[in-house]
Amino acid sequence: MTIDSGSDAAVLDRKALSAFFDRHVPEFGGSMEVEPIFGGRSNLVYDVSDGIHHWILRRPPLGLVAPSANDIGREDRVVEALGPTSVPVARAIAYCDDTGVIGAPFSVVSKVDGRVIRTAADGAALDPVDAGAIAEALVVGLVAVHAVLYHDVGLGELGRPKGFLERQVSRWKSQWDHVATRDLPEIDRLHKGLIAATPDESDATIVHGDYRLDNTILDRLDPTTLSAIVDWEMATIGDPLADLGLLLVYWDPVCAGILPEGHAIGANAGFPPMEQVADLYSNLSGRGLDRLAFYRALGYFKLAVIAEGIHNRFREGLTVGGGFETVGDAVTPLLHAGLRMVD
Repeated sequence: MTIDSGSDAAVLDRKALSAFFDRHVPEFGGSMEVEPIFGGRSNLVYDVSDGIHHWILRRPPLGLVAPSANDIGREDRVVEALGPTSVPVARAIAYCDDTGVIGAPFSVVSKVDGRVIRTAADGAALDPVDAGAIAEALVVGLVAVHAVLYHDVGLGELGRPKGFLERQVSRWKSQWDHVATRDLPEIDRLHKGLIAATPDESDATIVHGDYRLDNTILDRLDPTTLSAIVDWEMATIGDPLADLGLLLVYWDPVCAGILPEGHAIGANAGFPPMEQVADLYSNLSGRGLDRLAFYRALGYFKLAVIAEGIHNRFREGLTVGGGFETVGDAVTPLLHAGLRMVD
């Protein structure tokens, strides 16, 4: 069961939202249209328009949300801080922590025009040469994120770099305990394997937290150029190789079950193998990858927990839109893939 986009749970209170826009969004003209945007697996995203301008509104998902996940306030803070940098982001416009407006905190950013490569059909439609160039642009974008001097942009208090990896392993196990719908022995095995393999942090940078192809918007005329990196809800200060490890997990077809309509990267042979992606990141960033297996294992662990949380909401009928019925089946294969990295 999922919640239809027209249900009371999915529809925003336009009167209250219009009043907020009147006060906090200078360009707003007063006649509001709101449409949900499907494709994401966690936060709910809406296109808000006054007939002339468009904005993107993001709010946490319905139902059970794991502690520290889906942090809209964190996302707004990071996007605003990155605005003056070379990292392409939407323009931060407003943030509301008053749950009385629409029932949850939410952020408003400018709508960035462009393409999102989200589905297998999207991936297959790309020219293979463009697919290779998009992969390179994706890595260049990640290197740019990690190159930002976080103290210089006011994000020094965003996270605690020391002990980041140990906390990640512990936190995602705690998240699992919070959202789990079943007992899976693989989660404990992978958790123990990660504890045993945890290295010292390689560096301390801004970490996106969920960096992948469909969390970028590509230029509509030149799809090999990133117009914006989106979905900063899990951003923090920590080890940059955690981002790379998770990106490589998304390169793996094993994650197809949690994606809305197939695996875009696997649908086009022009996307390079993950080993080339890792090598390009290493060459551009100057970071060694001798412990990459741990970071990939952490990525599989994290994505399995995220998938279980989505599955939990699906079982409770608290997902909006379709495509959630396969997410629960993806959890065990993700855990097995992670175990291969640490066994």
